[in-house]
Amino acid sequence: MTAGTRTPPPREPRQERSRITRERLLRSTIEALAHDGWSAATVAAVAERAGVSRGAAQHHFPTREALITAALEQVFEDMTSTASTAITALPAGPDRVAAAVDRAVRIYTGTEFKAALQVWAAAASDSVLRELILPMEDKFAHAAHQMTVEALDPDGANPQARNVAQVTLDLARGLGLADTLSDDSKRRVQVVATWTELVTAALRSAEHG
Repeated sequence: MTAGTRTPPPREPRQERSRITRERLLRSTIEALAHDGWSAATVAAVAERAGVSRGAAQHHFPTREALITAALEQVFEDMTSTASTAITALPAGPDRVAAAVDRAVRIYTGTEFKAALQVWAAAASDSVLRELILPMEDKFAHAAHQMTVEALDPDGANPQARNVAQVTLDLARGLGLADTLSDDSKRRVQVVATWTELVTAALRSAEHG
């Protein structure tokens, strides 16, 4: 090698570049759905948001349906993963209920839920899309419920834990809906605090009932 000549950096393998591009497109689709709505999540708009050419986007996702389907799978995978996070991460003692409720609420107030909500609304009048969503939503709902039950009742001895967990998730979903049109964080803090007190009281009552 001639003195002063620098060796060029190794080129990123094509397969890795392709993976990164695909992931960027999926994340951009989720963001487009969550922040701009269903109609904004087109292949062209997502490609622009992701900073890739439309041709590159269509190489991965030839149609809008393919793009939305893949993004939806990613959304539910992310939400299910969040719901399945190790219970050992939760604190022991009296703070555990508060942490469990907070985690449930976070699932339904994140970007992924806002994106999923846009697709759910579209699926109300699209039977094909609805059939696609239902199995994913069912898997996610099961993971979220299981996580919440285990978080509220780690010993599996409280007879009210399953019902309380389901109501907690229903409340969390409602708070997520309230957060879609405006920042509802201040009111949400008060609601979560009140609900945490009620859940704590209900679980204690069941234990001693």
